[in-house]
Amino acid sequence: MNIKWWNHFKRTLLWLLVICVCPAYAQKANSVLAKMTLEEKIAQLMIVRVSSTGTPEETAKMLADIERYQPGGVCFFKGGPMQEAHLTQQMQRLSKVPLFVSIDGEWGPAMRLDSCTAFPRQMTLGALAPQNDYLIYLMGYEVANQCNAIGVNLNFAPCIDVNNNPNNPVINSRSFGENREKVADKASLYLKGMQAGGITGCIKHFPGHGDTETDSHLGLPTIHKSRALLEETELYPYHRLLSRNPEMVMVAHLHIPALD
Repeated sequence: MNIKWWNHFKRTLLWLLVICVCPAYAQKANSVLAKMTLEEKIAQLMIVRVSSTGTPEETAKMLADIERYQPGGVCFFKGGPMQEAHLTQQMQRLSKVPLFVSIDGEWGPAMRLDSCTAFPRQMTLGALAPQNDYLIYLMGYEVANQCNAIGVNLNFAPCIDVNNNPNNPVINSRSFGENREKVADKASLYLKGMQAGGITGCIKHFPGHGDTETDSHLGLPTIHKSRALLEETELYPYHRLLSRNPEMVMVAHLHIPALD
């Protein structure tokens, strides 16, 4: 078989599918939007923090808020897999539009939930020999399986920051390493594994949180680099991974004078 011809045929078939299906999705989306109040449309832009460890009173209020405000999604920060799955079912029943149910699962749901398998952190995966990189794809696929099992459909991973500052207090082991090529290669495999498992991935923290010495949860880091240097290192993985069609990009809390 002529491989070049076959690849051209597959691309053509894919575009025909997109042309046929997209108008139907757009029509459905527009019909849903038409029934929403302005407040509900605004709420759809928000993902709110939730936990399955609250008291019965706290959980009742959280469910009442979901029903009243109709946010676009929720993000679990604490709890266990069984409680999270049960609470997710309750929230989905209260939502007019299916919720994004998200988690920071860079090394799987265990990053936030107890009683889950903790996979290696990204820095450990960065140390894999290239011939074993296929394991990263398999890990991404298994993380997707675990997310599916508890009702999570959006994982805020992978982290594609280039860890080029040894004093970084917040990225550190969450990065695949200090080599931009290695970060892009390994993060791409992780993303593809999750996508193959049916989970929405999210590359972060744009435009790059690796060269900081401040925890952005506690302060505002400033990166004093030229646009050219940012393109050379921080932005390189984004140029690579955007071609992999990630569904989301998370923006960092950073001050970058060359960009701002």
